Amino acid sequence: MGSTVLSLRIDGELLDRLKQHAAKRGMSVQDYVVRTLIRNDFDERFQAAVDETEKFYGAEGVTAEEVT
Repeated sequence: MGSTVLSLRIDGELLDRLKQHAAKRGMSVQDYVVRTLIRNDFDERFQAAVDETEKFYGAEGVTAEEVT
């Protein structure tokens, strides 16, 4: 899989917080942000799968938290 460059402009306060979070995990800011985006993407795809399963089986009132 190839990679693509993404450039963003963020304010200094947010960058400082990202640096702190990354440092706690022994990661670079870039690795921390990428890992966070991957986790968020997974969460969204997982929720979509749960929603589809609920529609298929007609499970009413069942939340994703109860499934996991």
